[in-house]
Amino acid sequence: MKYKIFLILLALTVIHINCGARSVEQDEDWALPQENHSFNFPKDNGSHPKFKIEWWYITGHLQDDKSNPFGFQATFFRVAGPLGVSESNQAFGHTQIFLAHMALTDIKGSTFINEERLNRNGWDAYSSEEFLNIKNGNWSLIQPELERSSFNLTGSIHADASFKLSLNSLKPVVIFGKNSVSKKGSSERAASYYLTYSKLAAVGTLDYKGKHLSVSGQAWMDHEISSSQLSEDLVGWDWTCIQCDDSEYELMLYRLRRSDGKSDPHSQLQWVNKEGKPITEPFKWTVLSEWHSTQSNTTYPACISLETINPKTNLWVKFILTPALAEQELITHLGGNTYWEGSCSVLNDANQKIGEAYLELTGYTSPMKL
Repeated sequence: MKYKIFLILLALTVIHINCGARSVEQDEDWALPQENHSFNFPKDNGSHPKFKIEWWYITGHLQDDKSNPFGFQATFFRVAGPLGVSESNQAFGHTQIFLAHMALTDIKGSTFINEERLNRNGWDAYSSEEFLNIKNGNWSLIQPELERSSFNLTGSIHADASFKLSLNSLKPVVIFGKNSVSKKGSSERAASYYLTYSKLAAVGTLDYKGKHLSVSGQAWMDHEISSSQLSEDLVGWDWTCIQCDDSEYELMLYRLRRSDGKSDPHSQLQWVNKEGKPITEPFKWTVLSEWHSTQSNTTYPACISLETINPKTNLWVKFILTPALAEQELITHLGGNTYWEGSCSVLNDANQKIGEAYLELTGYTSPMKL
């Protein structure tokens, strides 16, 4: 799940000022997720302009041919402008805003780099309604063969890095939530369609530090569709996806945080079995250590203990999430809050590495308010 709604706040403001028509706060006019919705792929991999906000989010773990490890993040956002407004200039429109983030973690080199973008829809930024084809400048995410769940990701980070990856799904698409609706709080409107490819084989190239590297590994891709994501009583969220080395299961957790630091009852942990079906289990989330950012003057959880029931054995199991680098904080400038998002190793009780994860921590710099 990808909740970086704070990045969207500036975009909503820009649209409201530029269009001057009706307020985008009139949520009742936007589509909402419906129970027992029948999805249609590959069309539902694409854009849904009747919903106000939407994003496609890929994280992954790569190695070059010398086993040097890298983590990467690519996020594409679509934010709709006011309803009932038509385009007067297709080359430079105002009915959609597109934000995007790219990040690379060089684990061996202890380096983290990132870039963000904000563009109006037009020739340089768009998303198709027919299949997955989204672009923001020279960044893109495309489904090249509609009969296959495979995707091409092209990204870069300033002049420091660029990559082209082919992502091939090894499992069917996962639909998280109860009766096809993923709840994000007590409000009836706080919900999304939450679609995931939990096990993607990744192969491609990375240009970094003057070298052209062949890379391979695994990735995770989320796609969320919503019009009103979170209940107003929540201050932030913790999210993780875990891919274990020797398991047919993957794991996703979103922990919605209340002002007292406790988990909202709509928080959820779900395993993904070998058929791509989600299985809900209880969980215990314990912060083992913290990291303080001198850039944002923010203290984040660092090492995390996550306990849950393994659906294959029906026994409790513990995962220790350890960041590959402490400094994987994204200082945002285009609007919204700074947040932490990074590559992690997954350890067991014996301190043995058993998998890889990505971890997202938001609402720590300041409470997230919609």
